[in-house]
Amino acid sequence: MAELTKTEERYLDRELSWLAFNFRVLELAEDPDQPLLERVRYLAICSSNLDEFYMVRIAGLTRRIAAGVAVPAASGLMPREVLERTLERTRELMARQTKCFRSDVLPALAAEGIDIVRWDDLAEDERPALRQLFSERIFPVLTPLAVDPAHPFPYISGLSLNLAVVVRNPRTGTDHFARVKVPPNFARFLPVTDQRFVPLEDVIAAHLGDLFPGMQVLQHHTFRVTRNEDVEVEEDDAENLLTAMERELMRRRFGPAVRLEVEETVDPHVLDLLQRELGVSDGETFMLQGPLDLTGLDDIADIDRAELKYRPFLPATHRDLPDVESALPADMFAAISKGDVLVHHPYDSFSTSVQRFIEQAAADPRVLAIKQTLYRTSGDSPIVDALVDAAEAGKQVLALVEIKARFDEQANITWARKLEHAGVHVVYGIVGLKTHCKLCLVVRDEAGGVIRRYSHIGTGNYHPKTARGYEDLGLLTADPEVAEDVNLLFNTLSGYSVDSEYRRLLVAPQGLRSGIIERIEREIEHRRAGRPARIRFKLNSLVDESIVEALYSASEHGVPVDIWVRGICSVRAGVPGLSENIRVRSILGRFLEHSRIFAFDNGSDPEYWIGSADLMHRNLDRRVEVLVKLGRHEHLRELAGLFDLAFDPGTASWHLKPDGSWVREHLGPDNEPLIDLQQMLIERKRRRRSAS
Repeated sequence: MAELTKTEERYLDRELSWLAFNFRVLELAEDPDQPLLERVRYLAICSSNLDEFYMVRIAGLTRRIAAGVAVPAASGLMPREVLERTLERTRELMARQTKCFRSDVLPALAAEGIDIVRWDDLAEDERPALRQLFSERIFPVLTPLAVDPAHPFPYISGLSLNLAVVVRNPRTGTDHFARVKVPPNFARFLPVTDQRFVPLEDVIAAHLGDLFPGMQVLQHHTFRVTRNEDVEVEEDDAENLLTAMERELMRRRFGPAVRLEVEETVDPHVLDLLQRELGVSDGETFMLQGPLDLTGLDDIADIDRAELKYRPFLPATHRDLPDVESALPADMFAAISKGDVLVHHPYDSFSTSVQRFIEQAAADPRVLAIKQTLYRTSGDSPIVDALVDAAEAGKQVLALVEIKARFDEQANITWARKLEHAGVHVVYGIVGLKTHCKLCLVVRDEAGGVIRRYSHIGTGNYHPKTARGYEDLGLLTADPEVAEDVNLLFNTLSGYSVDSEYRRLLVAPQGLRSGIIERIEREIEHRRAGRPARIRFKLNSLVDESIVEALYSASEHGVPVDIWVRGICSVRAGVPGLSENIRVRSILGRFLEHSRIFAFDNGSDPEYWIGSADLMHRNLDRRVEVLVKLGRHEHLRELAGLFDLAFDPGTASWHLKPDGSWVREHLGPDNEPLIDLQQMLIERKRRRRSAS
């Protein structure tokens, strides 16, 4: 068997793999079989994904290049090669997205009576109301900023939409440049009538004469800048992490520009000025047909046209938990005491499972203490409110708030302050590590003076809003071994500990990578001995080279390996001599696949682990992550069935090919649609509800 040693033949590049993921999102927007307003939403998601990719990943690449770092990526590509290929693929992505929007989605919307038009397309009788709106509400907010020897080029904030304006003084004949920021506190697309919209920047551009009275408006061009907005905090030097993070968030606003988007009609002289002042190259400049910034299409997708959206789905209470509609008060602790409960969101309701568990703990006079991690939560979080109520009722409450959760830092700082003021013990984890695990521990004084502990370990955040759109798993358990492990971990995070041994948990950064590799190697031994052996992973991203190499070794020894990944995957699948026993699939749809499952056949004694960790360097080395081993056989069978469905040839998915390309398989031999996994799970849940 020929051994492939070149790194570029062993690993797909991380950044290019991420872009391939966003192309998959775009394919859903291009799919005429998707509900029309959902296609609009996929276009918005594609744009917001790309924004974050540039703010973090491309910003990091340019930073390394500027610093002279010449270390190749795991794919074997040098930073500059990765950047060049990424910029090229981004150009393809944005051009294809624009074409989809203008040539496909816009006409389809118009056919349904939903119009997005430019100012010049408006009828004369449609304009007076918009002129009044501009005069009364928009004009007072605008601030034109001139550029001349007395007025330096203004700071352009990241992701802001702007108008570059050229005006002429009729008295002197001198041309001047000015910038007008499109205010973000107005709707991106302004309603002309009930379902007819015009871009906000078009309305502003049509009234520039009001902003520059007495001047001749010669040109106006829309542009948008993306900046490096990743946060870096040297924790070892920060006496107070909260204060240090607040300072860093202020600095984030002034990160260097990494992308410039302009409408393709831009004047060359204006473009040259923008590039010089912003410090961006031709390669970092993207000239597109307008309108720019399709993230604003979310507002269009929210239009009340149910027939153009996915059929509504109402999550149900898990069958092992008390139904809120029952005559008796819901007793979560009694239900969990009967046996472990594995909830699968959004098919199982978050509000009647995890949220109710925490709320009941806060209100229950028998509960003595609650310990909780918070990575991301909603702005009006009932979870935070419950912790505040518990503290005010005299319970011992520990909240481990991760204030370094990217792009949620400011919100988490706000909640940390609120919790502290209520008397909650707020800690920020271990210096140098992000606390990404999803844990809750409740300590209860039960009948007979027995202290019992209840735990929740999840794959997703304690965020009631995203729980309706993210697919996640969570274990609710009164198992004393799990409780002991979780309690030990909380003590490690809030205090001091060097050596920690866990029985039902794998914890990063100490032992998660090694634990996964040990189990992969164990499957190889089972295969050699003729016992059942198989590895199945479901996760968001798989990049870690040590684990990838272990999977290659398993494949070489004949162990079947199935990888179900949403986003980045550096594994090469189905390559002779390397990975012929590895299959990789990706499923995208109305729910964001977010759970992580690690399954091993283990010679007929299967092990299934769920938790917060993806297999990336940051998760395994720079984060506190947790996987928990499931104990009930029915839960193992449930997850085995989920894998069987995902890898069934009759289920729609994307297949990773040996050359690194992703191919969508969603139609059968007669062009009939293949099974939509998420829709099938919805239908199963509906049938169970009807039968109960």
